[in-house]
Amino acid sequence: MSLEAAMRRAIELSERVKGTTYPNPPVGAVILDRDGEVAGIGATEPAGGPHAEVLALRRAGERAVGGTAVVTLEPCNHHGRTPPCVDALLAAGVAAVRYAVEDPNPVAAGGSTRLAEHGVSAEAGLLADDVAGGPLREWLHKQRTGRPHVTWKYAASIDGRSAAADGTSQWITGEAARADVHRRRAVIDAIVVGTGTVFADDPALTARLPDGTLADRQPLRVVVGEREISSEARVLNDDSRTMVIRTRDPLEVVRALSDRTDVLIEGGPTLAGAFLRAGAIDRIVAYVAPILLGGPVTAVDDVGVLSIAQARRWRFDGTERLGADLRLSLVPA
Repeated sequence: MSLEAAMRRAIELSERVKGTTYPNPPVGAVILDRDGEVAGIGATEPAGGPHAEVLALRRAGERAVGGTAVVTLEPCNHHGRTPPCVDALLAAGVAAVRYAVEDPNPVAAGGSTRLAEHGVSAEAGLLADDVAGGPLREWLHKQRTGRPHVTWKYAASIDGRSAAADGTSQWITGEAARADVHRRRAVIDAIVVGTGTVFADDPALTARLPDGTLADRQPLRVVVGEREISSEARVLNDDSRTMVIRTRDPLEVVRALSDRTDVLIEGGPTLAGAFLRAGAIDRIVAYVAPILLGGPVTAVDDVGVLSIAQARRWRFDGTERLGADLRLSLVPA
């Protein structure tokens, strides 16, 4: 297996455990033996469990000697709940380590330097963009900024409407797009809506499997706004935990969720507009359906733009076809 193919496998492993490893990053690792064959694989387990490299080395056994470790993140060099991954790599006798991105956490960083000091070739940069924009996107953001990564998700018609003129919106997008939303909900830390959405739609804000049953992992449900919501609202049921934040300030919401890494904004146009005006959105994920609705219900309200010169610029960093719909991913330009 080539190094690039091994890293793609490590990325897949990382994606599988995303949302389960907090506060540790969702790392994937592949051990190649001397002949370049896969000897062991691993992905970080929940906090307190072994890291990806340790699991992969255990499965590789003696075949790791003289082999290469391919890891999505620089191996850690500190002792937290578990010993440093660098120790395990050195003890296993690997000859080289290839990883995608360096660890921005100064406490855990330095793994590559220590490996090199012990004669192990250590190089960064292998499929770095795929990892930084993929499974480690939110964790890296949290490490670099100290605040959670916030994604605004919405579904809209091709003309930018989130509902028809009479307010109906089920369903703008098809089954494939809706299933993708539920998969996304199952790996995030928190999902945020405003009180207006609770009054209008009475959403449960849960992650569900294709058969309609609840996924094993559910996000924290967050309702923001100054109005009281009914005690009978579905968002307050026992399917998951719920936090109610009595504010209309997006930055207060972000601060209240500072212990989270991956936050999804799923509210209506008013909430979306407020977060965009506050500069509190790090990514936009738009599910666009090939239908025309017209009418007054747009996906977002005022974002503080009065002219083209003031337009808020974003760039595409991913597109995917989901049935008849498109999923667009955008980040600030």
